[in-house]
Amino acid sequence: MRNGKKGHIDTKDKIMRNGMLFLLVMLMLAGCNKKNEQPKPVETKVVTAAFWLTSGDGKTLLNREPDLKSSAVNNPNAVIEIDTTQVFQEMDGFGYTLTGGSAILLSRMGSAERQALLQELFSKEGIGVSYLRLSIGASDLSDRVFTYNDLPAGMTDPEMKQFSLDPERRELIPVLKEILAIHPGLKLLGSPWTPPVWMKDNKKSIGGSLLPQYYDAYALYLVKYVQGMAAEGIRIDAITVQNEPLHPGNNPSLLMPAAQQADFIRQSLGPAFRKAGLQTKIIIYDHNADRIDYPLEVLADAGARQYIDGTAFHLYGGSVHDISRVHEAYPDKNLYFTEQWVGAPSNFGGDLAWHVRELIVGASRNWCRTVLEWNLAADPNQDPHTEGGCTQCLGALTLDGNKVTRNVAYYIIGHASKFVQPGAVRIGSTLPEGWPNVAFRNPDGSKVAIVLNDASAQRTFNLRHAGHKWVITLPAGGVGTFIW
Repeated sequence: MRNGKKGHIDTKDKIMRNGMLFLLVMLMLAGCNKKNEQPKPVETKVVTAAFWLTSGDGKTLLNREPDLKSSAVNNPNAVIEIDTTQVFQEMDGFGYTLTGGSAILLSRMGSAERQALLQELFSKEGIGVSYLRLSIGASDLSDRVFTYNDLPAGMTDPEMKQFSLDPERRELIPVLKEILAIHPGLKLLGSPWTPPVWMKDNKKSIGGSLLPQYYDAYALYLVKYVQGMAAEGIRIDAITVQNEPLHPGNNPSLLMPAAQQADFIRQSLGPAFRKAGLQTKIIIYDHNADRIDYPLEVLADAGARQYIDGTAFHLYGGSVHDISRVHEAYPDKNLYFTEQWVGAPSNFGGDLAWHVRELIVGASRNWCRTVLEWNLAADPNQDPHTEGGCTQCLGALTLDGNKVTRNVAYYIIGHASKFVQPGAVRIGSTLPEGWPNVAFRNPDGSKVAIVLNDASAQRTFNLRHAGHKWVITLPAGGVGTFIW
């Protein structure tokens, strides 16, 4: 019995040992086969980006280049990384100031020629301009000085019984109606250069200050402007209180120190807009980035601040980066970039690079919801303008009858307005040396990056987003807009 039991155990042990040996051999063979297998390549989805280019030499002008396909090939070039998780301000739009002079020149074109040009400017098929600034009364690029309540010397009209938009009915209002028929969602900003002279201490169109006894009258004047335009089917989204309040030498102009602007808003303008039920935004300052103390002083007045939507800037002085300091102090208030001129005769490459770097990129990266160039159109002599007004302001367009010349500001704005939809948000993007850029996400989910090759030689960079990379070459001083 004992020998039989032992033999049973020996047989069982052999079977188990043989089984384990077989399993070990199979595992070793499987390991060898796996080592000999080639690794399967990782499938990477190819993403196509549209590419629009303007070269610094002006030979390529907002031209659609061949589409770009993402690539996994490594290279040592600079990388602009797009980060959609970083979300900044919403954009209201990109555009120009439709001056009185611009409206006059447009109105003198043939009906068919004007309609074709306006379609090019304001339709989705064109460059899609989405924001315009208007002068409330005359600017220095009107053909004459006027307001909507001009009276004989010695007369006053604090109740605005003589208020009239008639000076705008021949050119500006008809042109605006044609534009809004093409782009009904276009936003409009109104800016006054001067109140009626009977409200001023010097009784002149140039300089002087608003007399405190006419604060309420001037507030009513601005209310009637918004209401009068609305009656014409023209909605004014916002007004600035005064164009360049620290530059009283223009014609027309007004000196309005910060303390007075705060007083006017707190005592009269804000309450008048609220009483009239106006949704039109009140925006302060509308002058250069070198005096951010001005908007900070106005915003420090809590009584005025409750009525203020935000601050507008120009860049004839100071650094565009200083604009962010106002956002840091009052992050609940909006920022706008509302004016920058191109001087005639233009240096195309220099103007293109400066305006894209400082405005399209710089103002947007410093929280501005708009970027507006000064002056949509002028004639070949940079007319019309008032006596003492700007004589070298080059329009985005030069209009000579029906002949249209597109100047550098047309392409500066077009590189953004054609692709960045109203309601888009600015998103994060890295800033490698010599590659100024800004990125946006549109309401439809598409992404847009605008990049300047800020160098005197052709260079290549990588645009990267969500694991996809495009290898892109831009000519010297070239601007590229990329959409994917």
